[in-house]
Amino acid sequence: MNANPSLTLAVIGAGPVGLTLALHAARALPDARITLFDARSAEQDVAGDPRIIALSLGSVQLLQRVGAWHGEAAQRIHEVHVSQQPPSLPSLLGGLIPEPEVRIRALDEAVPMLGAVMSYGAIVAPLQDAWNAAVAAAQQRLVSRFGTTVSALKPVDGGVEVDAGIVERFDLAVVAEGGVFSDQLRKPVTHDYRQSAWVGTVTLAEPRPGVAYERFTREGPAALLPLKDGRAGLVWCVNADDDPVAGLSDEQRLAVLNTLFHPEVGRLVAVSPLKCFPLGLNAERTLTDGRTVRIGNAAQTLHPVAGQGLNLGLRDAFELVRALHRSNDVGAVLRRLEWKRGPDRWATIAATDFLARSFTWRLPGAGAARGLGMVALQGLRPVRSAIARQMMFGSR
Repeated sequence: MNANPSLTLAVIGAGPVGLTLALHAARALPDARITLFDARSAEQDVAGDPRIIALSLGSVQLLQRVGAWHGEAAQRIHEVHVSQQPPSLPSLLGGLIPEPEVRIRALDEAVPMLGAVMSYGAIVAPLQDAWNAAVAAAQQRLVSRFGTTVSALKPVDGGVEVDAGIVERFDLAVVAEGGVFSDQLRKPVTHDYRQSAWVGTVTLAEPRPGVAYERFTREGPAALLPLKDGRAGLVWCVNADDDPVAGLSDEQRLAVLNTLFHPEVGRLVAVSPLKCFPLGLNAERTLTDGRTVRIGNAAQTLHPVAGQGLNLGLRDAFELVRALHRSNDVGAVLRRLEWKRGPDRWATIAATDFLARSFTWRLPGAGAARGLGMVALQGLRPVRSAIARQMMFGSR
């Protein structure tokens, strides 16, 4: 039985986190009234958005749970290979210590996959279709307000007023639209890493399906996310103040990329035009403010080094709905949300921030220390497994 029979919920933002929240709440809270707001038109084609997204296994399971997982559009990740670019430990220590690398495999963790890679459009379009179907089946309590910009949120006694041309009162408003780091107003916890991410796709001469690669370079991390057609999504992080990529042609970029990755990757034979995004940390200290909750990029924007931004937002969404299902006291629900989500949220923020900042250190031996840590991690299977579980499911 729904613990919140009279709940009125506003969800602001129809990206993957907002749509997942709205869809899950519509099913888990069958008597609640839910209104979804987004500035984009409902007719806008979201399916063609080519941005590459890495989903953890936990996120895949959450999308399956709301009936919006299209596995045929996904490339499963069966192995993650992390390594560090030379010069590294063998050159420093005479080859007594192996080349730093860490391998995390689904087989070792007894799971069907570590996660999956999809385009942004392939994630959002099924979610929006499922939401539209839910609205059509329950028009008396589910409402779509596409093409509507929310200009203000005003706290009122026992609720929040949402100003979207007309002012409506809700028991709870969830903000799930955040944008990218460079477009955001600064939050209480913020740091500009002075790094840029160049993103696009590459074509491999001999692709290994299901294997994702991350390479720690002197400029920053570079990652290859496997796609289904012999290509891979590229995330290439470099120093923004002395950008070595901006002035290069596609041919020159391809030549440089062929010097960066582990030899196991093989030869890259083509690179798409790349887009550049500034990187930084921008986070709220708390998820809640009165009867307003912020999740996804509205709560925290992270460096892509660990690929956890969307996964963290989806976990926030599901925990909020779970708490609302259990209690009709919205104030108690929000206090529980802060307590429940804090460890996972801050562990993810701290780990990502530490890794991102480590590439800006110019201390002698910093790279060697990171390499030694990787060698130790590869040799400590219980620790490696614990990290793998954290990446797949977050803190539970």
